[in-house]
Amino acid sequence: MIGLGIRSFLFNVGWYVGSIVIAIVGAPILLMPRRRVIAWSHFWIVFCLGWLRLTCRLAHRLGGLENMPAGPVIIAAKHQSTWETLAFALLFPNAAIVLKRELLFIPVVGWAMARAGHIGVERGDGAKALRSLVRQTKAALAEGRSILIFPEGTRTPVGAQPPYQVGTAALYRQLGVPVVPVALNSGVFWGRRKFIKWPGVIDVEVLPAIPPGLDRKTFMATLRERIEGATARLVAKAKKIQP
Repeated sequence: MIGLGIRSFLFNVGWYVGSIVIAIVGAPILLMPRRRVIAWSHFWIVFCLGWLRLTCRLAHRLGGLENMPAGPVIIAAKHQSTWETLAFALLFPNAAIVLKRELLFIPVVGWAMARAGHIGVERGDGAKALRSLVRQTKAALAEGRSILIFPEGTRTPVGAQPPYQVGTAALYRQLGVPVVPVALNSGVFWGRRKFIKWPGVIDVEVLPAIPPGLDRKTFMATLRERIEGATARLVAKAKKIQP
């Protein structure tokens, strides 16, 4: 039976090689309309997730979609793994994802992120970064798109509960749309900065929306309570499949 290390190695090799081939072959699509770029990026994600399932036997399931309101919203998601940076563009296909601005300068892949309409922000740029974030998210909402943001700002190990960043509260106040919390347990199977990918099923759960109009303190407490409580529950029920 193939061990975890070999499976993870095969995934990484296929991921990198396949991504390079898809990027080179599909590069001219960057000159086409945005819907073509998005379709191309979704093809790449489907390849990555399919290869992950084949090599590492790691699948996923999405629950709670009945909690997603109609119309554009702010999706505020837990961030434990590289996995959701791949999967969320596919699971929430009409969302503009808030990410580090430097990612948009990666050849081909970063350019595709920018052409797909994702939102780059400078870390540590204070008020200027917040103004840019609000301006870009308002433009995305005007196009009928939702906003996807990771309140922690970066991947966190399972069990860690760092402070949530101010960007989510600023968007909640400025945009006036519901915030939909999302919990997950991806870090159990593909940990932060971990080479090994454990077999199993990653659970992603869409939680009841938080309506606009709460004061900042109440909103942040409610958001954190919902995400962290549901994440702890999903982590507790996660089952790694032994190789």
